[in-house]
Amino acid sequence: MANLQKSEPSLGFVIPVYSSVITLLIIVMTCVELCDAVTVVDVYRLVQYDVGGMPFGSRLAALNHHAGSAVLSSGAADLSRTVLILPIRELNLTFIRESIGRRKPLGGLLLLLPLDFSPQDIENIGEADHSSAKQLVKEVLVELEQLLIHANIPYPVYFGFEDDDVNSVLADVKRNDATGQLATATTGGYKLVVAAPEPKKIASPTISNTQGWLPGLKADGGSNQLPTIAIVASYDTFGAAPALSVGSDSSGSGVVAVLEIARLFSILYSNPKTRGRYNLLFGMTSGGPYNYNGTQKWLHSLDQRFRETIDYAICLNSIGSSSNELWMHVSKPPENAYIKQIFEGFSNVAEELGLKVGLKHKKINISNPRVAWEHEQFSRLRVTALTVSELSVAPELLESTGGLSDKRQFVDEASISRSVKLVAESLARHIYGQEGKTIDIFADNSSLAVNPSYIRSWLDLLSATPRVAPFLSKNDPLIMALKKELTDHTVEVNVQQEVLDGIFTFYDSTSSRLHIYQVASVTFDLLLLLGLGSYLIVLFSFLVITTRGLDDLISLFRRPSSRKMKTA
Repeated sequence: MANLQKSEPSLGFVIPVYSSVITLLIIVMTCVELCDAVTVVDVYRLVQYDVGGMPFGSRLAALNHHAGSAVLSSGAADLSRTVLILPIRELNLTFIRESIGRRKPLGGLLLLLPLDFSPQDIENIGEADHSSAKQLVKEVLVELEQLLIHANIPYPVYFGFEDDDVNSVLADVKRNDATGQLATATTGGYKLVVAAPEPKKIASPTISNTQGWLPGLKADGGSNQLPTIAIVASYDTFGAAPALSVGSDSSGSGVVAVLEIARLFSILYSNPKTRGRYNLLFGMTSGGPYNYNGTQKWLHSLDQRFRETIDYAICLNSIGSSSNELWMHVSKPPENAYIKQIFEGFSNVAEELGLKVGLKHKKINISNPRVAWEHEQFSRLRVTALTVSELSVAPELLESTGGLSDKRQFVDEASISRSVKLVAESLARHIYGQEGKTIDIFADNSSLAVNPSYIRSWLDLLSATPRVAPFLSKNDPLIMALKKELTDHTVEVNVQQEVLDGIFTFYDSTSSRLHIYQVASVTFDLLLLLGLGSYLIVLFSFLVITTRGLDDLISLFRRPSSRKMKTA
C-alpha cells in the first residue's frame, strides 16, 4: 500500500505532460501546411449574369487550389484542382477557346493584366498610346472578353494585375511546372485562396437617367411651344470584369462631350441677346449595353406633347479615337429631306475641321427587341434622331460597351475636342440660322472656345470609375457628380430612377482579395513531425529522469499490476 501511494504523485505529473504533448502535436498538424501568405492582392471576378434564364460568365467565387502556369496547358494533366495563372501578354487564346468549348475541368483561372491597364494607373495619359505592344494586348483583350462573357464557366475566373510579388510567384510556379510535376498537397507549391461567399442575385437593379434644360427665348405662347433639340449620351458600361469596366471611349467620351456642349451653350443662353429660339435638352442615360433600356424608360416618361416638339436628337457614342473619320448613323432613309439637311450641316463644319463624316442608314425592326444604337429608341417613337460615332458598324449585343480594353491610354483628347466642336458648331448654325455660312461661333482662344482642361478632367474621372449600372446605387457618387455638373450649366435638373427590366439578371461578388500561400510537401510535413516528435520524447524523458528518477521513467512503460480486492 505504501508503494502504491508513492507512485501516485508520479502519475499526476505525467498526465499534464501527456496532455501538453498531445496539444502541441495537434497544433503542429493543423498549422504545418499553411504558412504566412506570400502576398495578398486585389482580384476582380468575371461577370456572372443570366439572359432569359440562361447562365453566362463565372458561376463560382470561392477559390482554394494549387497554382499552375501555362506550361501545364499543353499537356494532358488533370487540372481540376489547379488554378492556372495566365498573363495576358503570353495568353494562348486557342487554349481558352478549347477549354471553354470542350468544357475542360479547371480549378480556376487567374488572368494577369498589365499594370498600365489598371483604372488607377493615371501616369503618362497625355496622349493616346498606340504602341504596337499595347495595341496587341488590346486586341487580345477584345477577343478574350467576348469569349468569356458569352460562355457558361463552371469555375472561378479572376482578373488581377502584374506586380513584382505576383511575377515572382509565377516564376517559381513555372520552374516547378517545367519539371513535369503538378503542384499538389503531396508535392507542395503555391496555393491560391479566395474566401468568398456564394454569389447572390441582385434584386431589382436600378438605372438612373439625368437630364437638364436650357430653355430657349420665350415666344408669345411660352417656351414649351419652342422646338427642342436633345443631346444625349449613355454613361454606363459593361465588361468581363464589372469592377474594371470604366469605358473611357464607350461611353466616357460621349458623356464628356455632352457636358462640354452643355457648358458652351449655357454661356450663349445666359444672355437673352444670344439665346436661341430652341430649347436644348441634355440627357445622360443608363442601361446602354442592355438595348438602351434607360433611354427607352426616359423617353416614355416624357409627355407625348413634349416629345412631339423635339426637332431632332443627337446621340454621342465612342468619339475618342484618333481617327479623323466619324459616322452619322440614322434610321430614316438618307434621301429624307431633314436627314439631308442635318448631314449637310455636319459635313460643312467637318470639312472646316479637317474631319470626314460619313452617313450610315440602318432600318429598324420594331418587332426585334435588339437596339444597336441609342437613336433607335427615339426612332421607335417617331422622333428624328441620329448617332455620331467613330464606329462604322452597329455593335453586337454586349460588344463595344466599355470593357477591359477600353482604357484612358487609347483615348485621344484632341479627337473629343474636335467632335465637341463639330456638334456644337453644327447645332449653333442651325439654331441661329447660319447654315452654309463660314462662321466660327466657338472660335479658339475666345470665351466660347472648347476647353481641353475641362474635357481632360472629366475624362480622367470617368476613366477611373467603373460604371456597370446594376452595381451602382441610387446615390452613387458618380451619379451625384453628373447631376451637380448639369446643375451648374442647366436648369430643372432631375435624376430619374428606374428598375432595369428585360431578360438580364446579375450577381454580386465582383471583387475580392486573393491570398497566395507557399505550402510544403507531405514529405516535409512528415519529416517535420518526426523531428518534432523525437525532440518532445527526448525532452519529456529528460524532465522525468531529472525530477523523478530513472525508475519512474521505466515504470511508465510497464503494464500496471491488477489489484485484487481483499474480503474482510
